[in-house]
Amino acid sequence: MLKHFAAMWYRVVRKMQTAQMLRMPDFLFPALHRMAVCVVAALGIALAGGSPSFAETDVVWWHAMTGELGKQLEKLATDFNATQSEFRVVPVYKGSYTETVTAAIFAFRSRSQPAIVQVNEIATATMMAAKGATYPVFELMRDKAESFSPDVYLPAVTGYYTDSTGNMLSFPFNASTPILYYNKDQFRAAGLDPEAPPKTWPELGAAAQRLRANGVACGFTTHWPSWVNIENLSALHNVPVATRGNGMAGLDAELKINNPLLVRHIAQLAEWQKTKVFDYGGRATSAEPRFQSGECGIFLGSSATRADINARSKFAVGYGRLPYWPDAEGAPQNTIIGGASLWVLRDRPHEEYAGVAKFFAYLSRPEVQSLWHEKTGYLPITQAAYELTRAQGFYGRVPGAAIAIEQITFKPPTEYSKGLRLGSFTLVRNVIEDELEMAFSGKKSAQEALDSAAERGNRLLRQFERANP
Repeated sequence: MLKHFAAMWYRVVRKMQTAQMLRMPDFLFPALHRMAVCVVAALGIALAGGSPSFAETDVVWWHAMTGELGKQLEKLATDFNATQSEFRVVPVYKGSYTETVTAAIFAFRSRSQPAIVQVNEIATATMMAAKGATYPVFELMRDKAESFSPDVYLPAVTGYYTDSTGNMLSFPFNASTPILYYNKDQFRAAGLDPEAPPKTWPELGAAAQRLRANGVACGFTTHWPSWVNIENLSALHNVPVATRGNGMAGLDAELKINNPLLVRHIAQLAEWQKTKVFDYGGRATSAEPRFQSGECGIFLGSSATRADINARSKFAVGYGRLPYWPDAEGAPQNTIIGGASLWVLRDRPHEEYAGVAKFFAYLSRPEVQSLWHEKTGYLPITQAAYELTRAQGFYGRVPGAAIAIEQITFKPPTEYSKGLRLGSFTLVRNVIEDELEMAFSGKKSAQEALDSAAERGNRLLRQFERANP
C-alpha cells in the first residue's frame, strides 16, 4: 500500500516536470522515488500509531453457500463493509456444512481458524461440547456493548441456539422449514382443484393417486428424508424424537423414533412406494429436480428452495403447509427449522471481535433481514423483519412466501416442537436414513427399520456422551 502511494507521488511529480510546472534534472528522479517511499512509509507508521481507525481489520467468515445463495451472502458482507471503514468482513467458501465445520476444527488446532464459521443446526450439540473453542454470542454482544436481545428473534429460531437459561450461543442466520409444493397444471389436468393444496396425509395420498392415474410418473417425493418425515413430522404432531426434550435438557437423551405415529407414517410411505404414489428421491436435495422437471406432481421440501423452484419450473407452482395426520391429538402443532447459525471462534485478535459484534448487529436490522428473506426464501429471524416484509406487501406479491413463517409460528413451541440438540446428530441422521431406505425398498418393515434406527442411533449418542462428560 505504501509503495502504491509513493508511486502515485512519483507520477504526479513527473507530470509536473512534463508540464514544465517543476524544473528538475532527470538524474534526480530515482533518488526522488526512493525518498518518496521512505517518506510515505514514515507517514504510514505515524498514522498507524496516532490513529488506528485508518487501518481496516479483516474479519474472516467461513461459510457453506454456493450459487445464488452464495452471491446473496457475499452481498451481505459487501453491504456491511460499505457502512463503515473500521472492519472488512471477508466471506470464504469452504464446501458443504460438514466440510466447513471439519475445516474449522482442524484450523482451530493449528490456530488458523476464522472469527466466524457457519454451522448447520444439527451440529449445535457438537459445537456446545467444544468447550473453550467458541465465544458465545450473548457474551460477545455484551462485552462489545452492542444491542442484543433474544426476545426480538422468532421463538422457533432461538430454540435451537439458546442454552437452558435462554442465552444465545450462536447467531441465527439461515433458517428454513419444509413446506408443500405442487404442480397446479398437473392438478388441473387430473381434475383436482389447483387452488386447494392437500392439508392432511390422507388428502395428499388421494391427490397423488389422482395424479398417477392421469399419467404423472410420480405422485409426490421429498428431499432430506429424515428432516421432513421424522424430525419435522414429529414436531408437527408434538411427539418426541428423543427423551430429555429432544436432547435440549442433556446429552443422556435416547431416541424414541420407533413410536406408533412414526411407524404408521413410514409404513404408509412404504405402501405408497409400491405404486409410486410416493417415490423416494434420495438423500439431501437430490429429489428437487424431479419436481422442477414435472416428473413428480407434489414435493415436500425446504421453504428456502422456493426461489429456485420458481426460477426453474415451467409450470404454475402452488404452495401449502406440511401435511399432518388428522386423527393425531393436538396436530398440527408447529414445524421446526433447518439451516445454520454463525458461531464465533475464540483465540482471534481481540480487535476482530468488535467487528463481529457490529456485523451481527447489522444482520439483525429489520431492513437487512427482510431483504435476505425476500431474496433467498430463508425465514426472517426477527419479528420486526417479518412485520416489515408484510407491511411492504411482499407476501401479497409473492404467493407462498408467508407459509413457512405461518407454519413455524402456528402455535407456541413445546418441549417436542422447539427443536433438537443431539450429539453427533449428523451421524444419527445418516443411520435413520439408512433404515428408511430399507423400509422404502421393502427389505424391512417400518417397525423393524425404526427399531434398528433407534438402537444404532442410541449407540452413537452414548459414544458422544462418554466423549463429552
